[in-house]
Amino acid sequence: MLTLGFDTSNYATSLAVFDTNAGEVVCDIKEFLQVKPGQLGLRQSDALFQHTVALPRLLEQLSSRVDLTRIQAVGVSARPRPVDGSYMPCFLGGISAAKAFSAARALPLIETTHQQGHLAAALFATGETDLFSKTVLVFHVSGGTTDLLRCEHGGDSVSCLGTSSDLYAGQAVDRLGVQLGYPFPAGVYVSQQAALCEERIKPKVSVRGTTCSLSGLQNQCEALLKQGKTAPYVCKYCLLCIAETLRRMAQAALEPSPDLPVVFAGGVMSSEIVRQYITARMPQARFVPAKFASDNAIGVSVLTAKEIGAWPTISE
Repeated sequence: MLTLGFDTSNYATSLAVFDTNAGEVVCDIKEFLQVKPGQLGLRQSDALFQHTVALPRLLEQLSSRVDLTRIQAVGVSARPRPVDGSYMPCFLGGISAAKAFSAARALPLIETTHQQGHLAAALFATGETDLFSKTVLVFHVSGGTTDLLRCEHGGDSVSCLGTSSDLYAGQAVDRLGVQLGYPFPAGVYVSQQAALCEERIKPKVSVRGTTCSLSGLQNQCEALLKQGKTAPYVCKYCLLCIAETLRRMAQAALEPSPDLPVVFAGGVMSSEIVRQYITARMPQARFVPAKFASDNAIGVSVLTAKEIGAWPTISE
């Protein structure tokens, strides 16, 4: 059986098809939203317009790679997070397309959330399917979240254990990148620059228990640039501060249950520098390939299979 997932975040339009028999993603297509140079994002109306234009084109591309007549269930991220009041207009694009596709074929439609899609994609990418039936700590770190989550049954139950009290990690990275002249979102460029720095850097962070503050990081990066530090140095400093912040938050959360696995999801977690720093200090840390970490519909297609009970390994 094939399941089709839609995700229309504030960063990308994404479609994915999951084969429940093979237990693998057979196709995924993603197109990043276009942001004007120097800007730090899009108005929701502009994001929704770009999704509306992109979805028919991406569906046509998908149909050239996968026989869409074999789709048996459709899933969509209908809102940002699984909490009351969570809403962003950009997800209406995906909802409209998913409902139209499912209604035309009389297929079941599963509505989930963008965050749960991130969690499912990360758990799936570890290759440890038993994590879908375990309690797992998952970081969702992006331009709109720096959340430490307790995840049960593959995302059926999600509770937030910690977060940032001000700036999100992805915001800090993007603001630095745009300041340096890179396009938004700037994470990939910041990571590339950071990899050029060979200096040893000791990050300074602000963490209390499982709560962090990242507004000071933006000020620190601006101060370093004014002091004449190179772009590679400041980019590396920014990413190492984020890595150390997450490590300390995880350490606090693990005190009562030190054996819980910790999975890192979200676009910021595709940084190789962040991965190397944390895995060297946390043996239970799981990082996943970049395509499973950044915004995508992969997790939505996997969750759709799980919800209709079509993949026994996950649904048990």
